[in-house]
Amino acid sequence: MPNPKHPNIVIFFVDDMGYGDVSCLNPNGKIPTPNFDRLSQEGMVFTDAHSTSAVCSPSRYGLLTGRYNWRTSLQSGIVKLYGDPLIDQDRVTVPSFLKKHGYHTGCIGKWHLGMGWDFEVTKDFIPDGDKYNAKNYPSNHHATEAQKALWQEAFSKPTTGGPTTRGFDYYFGVDVPNWPPYCFIENDRTVGTPSEFLPARLLGNNQASTPGPAMPYWHFEQLLPTWAEKADTYITERATNDEPFFLYLPMTSPHTPLSVNTPWIGKSGLNNLYADLVMETDDIFGQVLTSLEENGLTDNTLVIFTSDNGCAHYIGTDMMEAQGHYPSANYRGYKSDAWDGGHRMPCIARWPGTIEPGSTSNQLVCLSDLLATCADIVNATLPDAAGEDSISWLPLFQGTENPIRSHVIHHSIQGKFAIRDNHWKLVLSPGSGGWSKNDAQAAQEGLPLVQLYNLSTDPEEQHNLHNQHPQKVREMITLLEKLIADGRSTPGKPQQNDAPIDIWKFDTMPAADPKALDDY
Repeated sequence: MPNPKHPNIVIFFVDDMGYGDVSCLNPNGKIPTPNFDRLSQEGMVFTDAHSTSAVCSPSRYGLLTGRYNWRTSLQSGIVKLYGDPLIDQDRVTVPSFLKKHGYHTGCIGKWHLGMGWDFEVTKDFIPDGDKYNAKNYPSNHHATEAQKALWQEAFSKPTTGGPTTRGFDYYFGVDVPNWPPYCFIENDRTVGTPSEFLPARLLGNNQASTPGPAMPYWHFEQLLPTWAEKADTYITERATNDEPFFLYLPMTSPHTPLSVNTPWIGKSGLNNLYADLVMETDDIFGQVLTSLEENGLTDNTLVIFTSDNGCAHYIGTDMMEAQGHYPSANYRGYKSDAWDGGHRMPCIARWPGTIEPGSTSNQLVCLSDLLATCADIVNATLPDAAGEDSISWLPLFQGTENPIRSHVIHHSIQGKFAIRDNHWKLVLSPGSGGWSKNDAQAAQEGLPLVQLYNLSTDPEEQHNLHNQHPQKVREMITLLEKLIADGRSTPGKPQQNDAPIDIWKFDTMPAADPKALDDY
């Protein structure tokens, strides 16, 4: 069996799974996750790990580039339907960096960083225009022959900005599972040509959210089994090769569509498809671990499991909480929020011989740290214009208890900033910065423009201390402004951000009085 010098690296990146959805992290949780729990017994649990954003595309950008997402032109929200690539073609990514150091690189699953579709997006591709929803979508909506011809021409062209143009040798997946086109994509081509509109029965109700072209007989239950099968094939093929591999597995679950395969429906006992889908996702992870074992790769493979952002409230969190399951555990907020429930992630790593089994790290870390970690593992140095916000986890893997970072910057769906400075957290918003508490409403309620929390005594973010510690607020605002102006938060040559950055975004809270900032 080949034994490459450097370890294989597998990232199992789930979608919309909260910190409290992993049973080993939440003793009061109600969803069994035996395979994630097994990884915690065989590796290291990170209790203070954060994504760079509380929503999808920006978080993925941070993971793959080692750079905060808000340094790009995307200052709020996510990459739009059929959107342009968010990662610049000349930017160093984890896969492009590892390729230069002898790795084969594969990506299987959801991309959502812009495919670079080479056609003009018209109502033939999005029947509801800019509404992007399934309301009043006719159940008998059929593609015309002219539309089929248009799709044949459009989807016969290669994508111009997908994974294989950003460092991956191989890709198989979907762009966004609940958006068109409803088809698989292999490398830079669709697998077949979408030739009909997605049936109305698959729209809404936590299934697909946008009408559009689909492959005949498309169904969402096929996604997870397909990722497991493709991952096993990739791992088995790479096991016979001398070069190490990097396998990025961005799952489509437990994000909507909440399409659960029959053996898992009702398994959670919570009468909630999201909870059932968490369990099915855990099983897929178990299959990936089994594939590594059967191919003799366990001992020389670093496996990291984590999530892109917190659980989305609209999947029935009220129902689950009434039964005693809290997807964000004791943390405040959900997906989209600057509060910790939006971006504090389950994160567990296993690397036999390096990481002590059953260990825990309470150190502050960020998912943007993957690039610097990989560089440290291969004993290489990142160029100045790469990994500007990335710090290596290797010392933590090796057991150091010394902090590797003192600060991290959070970003909400509305583009609201929060910053950690050791145990202090400052939120530059009167509300959550997301869906949990609308900022405009919070401003109308007269809530203060900033929130300051001492997480060592108040991890639930319930006691705003901004009045008691105005100097700390000023210090943290100054730190945030410096990290923005430097174009980086790590040592090195200052870099340029891609766009001007407004840390306040008062347009999202029209009732707020900017003069209230004079105290800071």
